[in-house]
Amino acid sequence: MSSDTSRILTDPFAVKNPLTVQVLGICSALAVTSQLEPSLIMGLSVTAVICVGNVVVSLIRKMIPNKIRIIAEMVVVASLVILVDLVLKAFLPDVSKKLSVFVGLIITNCIVLGRLEAFAMGNKPVDSFLDGIGNGFAYGFIITIIGAIREIFGAGSLTIPGMGKVKLIPESWYEINGGWYSDNVMMVLPPAAFVILGLLIWIQREIWGRKHPEMFED
Repeated sequence: MSSDTSRILTDPFAVKNPLTVQVLGICSALAVTSQLEPSLIMGLSVTAVICVGNVVVSLIRKMIPNKIRIIAEMVVVASLVILVDLVLKAFLPDVSKKLSVFVGLIITNCIVLGRLEAFAMGNKPVDSFLDGIGNGFAYGFIITIIGAIREIFGAGSLTIPGMGKVKLIPESWYEINGGWYSDNVMMVLPPAAFVILGLLIWIQREIWGRKHPEMFED
């Protein structure tokens, strides 16, 4: 793997993370991360849309008139989001209900349109696909962390695809059973996601910000 290819895949996890560095796609990070399962499925859905959208736009970029390129990109994204929504409703109806309108709002996700406009319009299909993989997984990685933390402390469990709800905190620990623990109700509310995301941004600054101060320059 060449150094350029490696950077395309790895930079979104570090110095170009779409959530913790570029601060894009915040709406879904706040809205769908109360549990692990919908967070994971949303991350995979966004990854699929970016990957396929990047490839399609890269293939037709020379045929798109400059004046209507944004419209063309939106048509591609909207078509892919409709397909993803139909697949979720067919195979994961419960998760589809949890995600609700936020699947459709992938169309307006700044990360998706940003990668099509900033990368796919100027690069070859293979590189564009890798860019989609990197940015999609980096986004999904962050919201999955947020979803896992919120569900563990908010419900004492994790909802894992294919396994259902797995209880992590023993029932004997709860106050109702004579223990000392109670679920943190705040964790199921959107402000908790805001706080956790802020902590992740701070960690990002500590790990890479000192070596790459240009990451957080205005």
